[in-house]
Amino acid sequence: MKHPLAIIAPFLAIFICLATLLPSRLAAHTIRDEALPNVGVDEKLGSRVPSDLIFTDQDGRQVRLGDYLTGGPVVLTLNYFSCPTLCPLVFRNLANTTASIKGLSPDRDYRIVTVSIDPEETRERARAKAEETWRMLAGITGPDRRWPFLFDNGASGRRLAAAAGVRYTRLEKNNFAHPSVILILTPDGRVARYLYGIELRPTDLKLALTEAADGKIGGSPFLNQVILYCYHYDAAERRYALAAMNIMKIAGGGVLLLLGGLLLLLWRRERRPETATKIRFER
Repeated sequence: MKHPLAIIAPFLAIFICLATLLPSRLAAHTIRDEALPNVGVDEKLGSRVPSDLIFTDQDGRQVRLGDYLTGGPVVLTLNYFSCPTLCPLVFRNLANTTASIKGLSPDRDYRIVTVSIDPEETRERARAKAEETWRMLAGITGPDRRWPFLFDNGASGRRLAAAAGVRYTRLEKNNFAHPSVILILTPDGRVARYLYGIELRPTDLKLALTEAADGKIGGSPFLNQVILYCYHYDAAERRYALAAMNIMKIAGGGVLLLLGGLLLLLWRRERRPETATKIRFER
């Protein structure tokens, strides 16, 4: 007969292994759980971001945020340059999306501004991330002005995030939990739209920029107004969708114009024989 200790020994070994692993698992789980309520977006549509905030750009120059709030709407991203996964995807997909938009270009119509949320950010990391991203852009002259990468010691970044309603938290060194959101600012620095997700549809970005510029962007402001009339932002789906009622109004107006033109044509044809008969009678 086996000794009782020999019988329970395997179970005891399993228990010890689980007891060894469990605290670290629980600790990691607890840290993440505590971080989640501090990460998110409190939308502040119409609020103005502080234009007097001072940052350092990728070349080590001191700049004001307001220096970039001129000449068109702004795409604002809050990221950090040592981010290993999410942020590089955001930059790559944003560069691809801008290249896919027809009729608008960051070279002339709008700017992209990326601000780091890491208070320990360095110029070397900012420059490396800037150059990596700029290589994805095509036909952009002066990318340092059209898509700057800014950082500071934390105070300006926190003020900007608070004004924009973006909540993030530090998990450990060089690791932050933050929402995947892009802000669209009007030319005077007001928050016009929040676009969520890693990948942006070119249509959503174009419509958000057009909306932020009040249609005064690109080569055809009149056409922009027509497009804005046909689309609306669906807050539930977080994307732009066709406005069915407005489309029906446009279609109805087009039908009325066609009917009016047809009636006018028929009326003019009916008038011609009378006029010709009257002329012959007078002769």
